[in-house]
Order: sequence, then C-alpha cells, then structure tokens
Amino acid sequence: MAASATMTTAPSTHDHEVPPLAPGETARYFVSPRFPDLDCLTATFTTHTYSPHTHDTYVMGSVGAGVEVWNARGRKHYAGAGDLLFNLPLDVHDGMPWEGGYSYRMTYPSEAFLTALATEVSGRRATTPFFRDSVVHDPRGSALFETAHRLLESGHDGLAAEEMLIEAYAHVLDHHAGVGLVRTGREGGPVARVMREIEERYRQDLRLADLARLAGLSTHHLIRAFRREVGLTPHAHLIGVRVRRARDLLRAGEMPAAVASAVGFADQAHLTRVFKARIGVPPGAYRRAVIETGRFRSRPAGSPAASSPA
Repeated sequence: MAASATMTTAPSTHDHEVPPLAPGETARYFVSPRFPDLDCLTATFTTHTYSPHTHDTYVMGSVGAGVEVWNARGRKHYAGAGDLLFNLPLDVHDGMPWEGGYSYRMTYPSEAFLTALATEVSGRRATTPFFRDSVVHDPRGSALFETAHRLLESGHDGLAAEEMLIEAYAHVLDHHAGVGLVRTGREGGPVARVMREIEERYRQDLRLADLARLAGLSTHHLIRAFRREVGLTPHAHLIGVRVRRARDLLRAGEMPAAVASAVGFADQAHLTRVFKARIGVPPGAYRRAVIETGRFRSRPAGSPAASSPA
C-alpha cells in the first residue's frame, strides 16, 4: 500500500505553513513503494490559497474538475479538466481556486529521476527536460496521468502502476518537452524470456525493472516491445495468465475467494473485475455453471493449491 497522510489541514510545501482546510476540502500526500522518492498529492480546494513558494523538484499533474489559477514565470495561468500542469524546479508559484474550486492530482519528480527517464525513452543521453508551457490542454495525457496516479495511490497493483506512470511520463516528455521516443524494432527473444518469467512467477509481485533487466531492455522499451510482439503490455499479459490459472482452479471446484489469493490477486474483488472483463461472467457464476453441468476437473498439475474456502 502507498504510505500516506490524509490532511485536515492543507499539506505544507517545504518551508511554509498553510491554514486549515475549509469544509469539503481534502488533501492527501502519499508515496508509492514502487517510486519511494516520488511525492504525490491529491486534493480538492474551494478556498485554500497557496503562498508563493518553490520546490526543488518538478511539479507535474492534472486537473480533474474545476479550475485552478496560479502565477508562475511572470504570467497568470488557468488549468481545467483535461489540462496538464508543469512547474520547473525552483519556479516561484502560488495557487488558488477559480470560482467553485478544483480537484487535482500532482507528482513531484526530481531532476535526476526525470532526466534518467528522458534518457531511457529517447535512447540517448538527455539533458534536463524543459517544459516551455506551464499548462497545456492534453486530454489523453491527462487521462494517462490520472490513471497512473490512482494506481499509485491505491497500492493494489504495483506492476500496473509502474507501467502506467512510465507511459504517462513518456507521453509528457515526448509531447511537451521535445524528448523524442526511440524507435522500437522486433524484440522476439527478449519478449519471449519475459513471457516465460511471467508464466512461472505469475503469483508473485513482479517488478517492471526486474523484467526489463531480464530482457536486456529499458523499462519503457520493454513495454513498447512487448506490446508490439504480444499485443499487450507485460502487466496485461500477467493478468491474462492469472485469469487462466483462476479458471482452472474454479473448474476444479475451488471457491473464488481462495482462488483470488492462490493466483496472486489482491482480493476477490480484483479477481472478479478482471475475470468478468475477460470471460464475460464473474468467477462465482462461472463456477456455478461448471457445477450445474457436472464439468468439474481435477486441479491441473503444477497449479497452486487454493486455501480453504472463505
């Protein structure tokens, strides 16, 4: 799970304090174990105003609803739904709600982190990324970023969060910082090695960096090469493997709650969502159909033994 602090007062930013939140306002800082040096914030403000301040990191995020207004780089900026926001390290900026307030999600990547990622996605040694505009309207980039941020916040699926954040940041670097993406060729051998690793270790909490090392590729290159060869990302392929193993156990008569744990899902709700999205019915309905038709099978050799029914 992501370490977090839910605030009854707005979060402090480095060296200044902020007043208590108004009714209906929320603010939550959190850090994902997958990116322990990356601070994240999700907040809704209707009256709170930030004092002028700086960060020694980038400030990158998206507005989900409403409008935020702020001053930075000598100009006043407005950001609404579908917009991405960028403040460079040590940019002096403030922040305040416009009319009814706003909800936003922010990340604070360091120069070292973003420069390393720019090097990775471009395939060449990158200089410190520069975002010319403080706000851009980019609904696709905003959707990618919000999905990644929610995955980081939930902490339930680390590999999905890693993939999505890298894809969101790569999109931002490519479209708004002039960092072109390296072309990918056919990587059948490396992708096959990763597929075998996923097939063997599907129950475990896999890390993208480990899979990339196995492939001999960068994390971003692996995501793109895997998608090109397989049609799915490594995480999507992992979910498919788990669903197939879950189906085997359900056909052997195991209960859904026990099956979820046995194949590596966080809980039964997670299994239910992904199972229905791929099979068309929830795991309980699938199991009942097998019972009604008398098509139980013995547990396949090598499959994990589910725990006692919950």
